Amino acid sequence: MKNGCSLAQRVASLLTDRASMAHWAPLPLRLIVGYGYMAHGYAKIVKHPEAFANILYALHVPAPHLMAWATIVIELAGGLAMLLGAFVPLISIPMAVVLAVATFTVHLQFGFTSIKLMAVTAAGPQFGPPGYETDLLYLACLFALVLGGAGPFALDGLIAKRLRAPSLAA
Repeated sequence: MKNGCSLAQRVASLLTDRASMAHWAPLPLRLIVGYGYMAHGYAKIVKHPEAFANILYALHVPAPHLMAWATIVIELAGGLAMLLGAFVPLISIPMAVVLAVATFTVHLQFGFTSIKLMAVTAAGPQFGPPGYETDLLYLACLFALVLGGAGPFALDGLIAKRLRAPSLAA
């Protein structure tokens, strides 16, 4: 081993080096937020945008058809951009707005807890309506990514490097 250190010592050193570990912290946040948003947008497409527009109409959201499509686009494009780590501070704004609308129009009335086990039947567990807990978790992730950066393997980092690099034309 290098410098006379065993593999176990090197792993222990890596695990205790908080700066090294903190560098990686945004990556799982970005991946779960990006995937989660894309999964929600995809579900709205598969179940037909008109059905989602009808839900928004019932919730008294203005311009429900426009808002249905805007939500789907924000979830799909924002989720993809988040997965890629592209324009994270910018895309976090409309993503947070979508969450805020969901929180105040749907989840707030059901309290904090997102999982409410109502019963266990022969068909399996039966759950009640979700509260706003998951919305807050997503918002916390967005906030952390805006404040701390997109982390490794992010297009934002590549863009920043190119902007800082001296121009070849100069």
